[in-house]
Amino acid sequence: MSSFYALLARDVRLATRAGGGAMLALAFFAAVAALVPLGVGADLKLLGRIAGGVLWVSAILAALLSLDRLFQADFEDGSLDLMAISPIGLETSAFAKIVAHWLTTGLPLTLLSPLLALLFNIPQPGYVPLILSLAIGTPAASAIGAVGAGLTMSVRRGGLILPLLILPLLAPAVIFGAGAVSAALDGLANGAMWLLSAFSLAAVVLSPFAAAASVRLNLAG
Repeated sequence: MSSFYALLARDVRLATRAGGGAMLALAFFAAVAALVPLGVGADLKLLGRIAGGVLWVSAILAALLSLDRLFQADFEDGSLDLMAISPIGLETSAFAKIVAHWLTTGLPLTLLSPLLALLFNIPQPGYVPLILSLAIGTPAASAIGAVGAGLTMSVRRGGLILPLLILPLLAPAVIFGAGAVSAALDGLANGAMWLLSAFSLAAVVLSPFAAAASVRLNLAG
């Protein structure tokens, strides 16, 4: 267990240092959210209706920015070979990287979302569902992204291929997350939040094994 926390702390430090990608993701999230109202116009009612979908898509795209280096740096310096033969195993290492990515990317994006929602004049009933849906759904982005990062870590310019691999897999998270916000605005029963929770839980539970398998495939090659 101490090895897990040591690896988690190491990855958090690498993500938050200069060039780690965490701040870049936040800046991208804020930039996209700020540009959309400029393009859509000053229709506050329209902005309030599309806020959930726009912020969800922006958060997913922002999370992708730092995923390509999730395994690549350790692959290049040989650290992954040591992780593969260490007692904790690649599955635990992959889970630690998923948690570190969410702590440095998904969680800050979630915390920033209420401020950006002000740009869209989102009605009051939508704030809590927006924050809650991002808190529940962004771990799925980190988890599924780790699988894609493992598959592309040895591919040159793999960062360009990675979004093509995982964006279709993250479509349910966007649909359920944005749907949860829309349901709250319409005063409807929020079944989308439960579907999002089930999807995210399944992704977090299964992805460490899939990511470890993809890493082993690259190491064997």
